[in-house]
Amino acid sequence: MSNRQREITLRFLAEPSDVNFGGKVHGGTVMKWIDLAAYACSAGWSGEYCVTAYAGGIRFVAPIHVGNLVEVTAKVIYTGASSMHIALDVQASDPKDLNKVLTTHCIVIMVAVDTEGKPTKVPEWLPMEAEDIKLRDSAIKLMKMRKEIGNEMEMHVKLLK
Repeated sequence: MSNRQREITLRFLAEPSDVNFGGKVHGGTVMKWIDLAAYACSAGWSGEYCVTAYAGGIRFVAPIHVGNLVEVTAKVIYTGASSMHIALDVQASDPKDLNKVLTTHCIVIMVAVDTEGKPTKVPEWLPMEAEDIKLRDSAIKLMKMRKEIGNEMEMHVKLLK
């Protein structure tokens, strides 16, 4: 595939149906928007149908209000054999002034799958810019940490049995 899309921004207007009892947009709604952007980004990069394998490190740093224009930016920061690590930032603003505020950020790992649902190869992403190299290195560090956390969780589950 020659036309790979490494980054995408989806935009939404926060609607009254998106609001929780505290008057702010539900965290679950934000997570849905994140998943949609991660899918669009990973499908655009790989040219394949993709599924979410992991979503982590989600940080809700500021609320989103009804009527806000919400931008979810997704960017490939690491590729494995069939997986893509996608960094996501969510920003919100009043659509009249467009003064964007970071509200949420996280990493999502997407896996490309074939028509039988089996993982399939994705094009490799090779960082060239210094910032992209830092993003890739961070993704590699996070993979190692997730493995350690996974091992610890396995031990925790065994202790609970």
